[in-house]
Amino acid sequence: MKTLVLGIGNTLLTDEGVGVHVLHALAPVVDGEPDVTLLDGGTLSFTLAAPIEEADALIVVDAAQLRRSPGAWTALEGEAMDSFLTCNRKASVHEVGLTDLRTIALLAGHWPARRALYAIQPAVIDWGEHPTPEVAAAIAPVCAAIVERIRSWQHAA
Repeated sequence: MKTLVLGIGNTLLTDEGVGVHVLHALAPVVDGEPDVTLLDGGTLSFTLAAPIEEADALIVVDAAQLRRSPGAWTALEGEAMDSFLTCNRKASVHEVGLTDLRTIALLAGHWPARRALYAIQPAVIDWGEHPTPEVAAAIAPVCAAIVERIRSWQHAA
């Protein structure tokens, strides 16, 4: 099973770049995991449609407006992820792009059946290369949850 982990965000905007920071922290942990690809999606582009379509499983990590305390995070799987993307279009600056990528994948006939979004509540989105302490504290538990999800999907496959 080919799993794509897509980290999204602009690392020049403090907490906005948390998806990419999670990806970097995850790299040594999943190194050697069969069929797991980590991809820095930056601020999204339509070029990400092909890797999404080629994946059997998709994990997206991004900052999102959850209306919770900074650093709080949630994992949304399957239909819950789709619903969040389509019903809360303003929750993240990237979600319009994610929704568009989902539409492209659906039109092409391949939106991964196994999919999850790890959304992290930002504290500050302003110039800065590092996440705030609250958001930085969420990186390790999000990485652990992602590894657990990947292994559960591989075991179920």
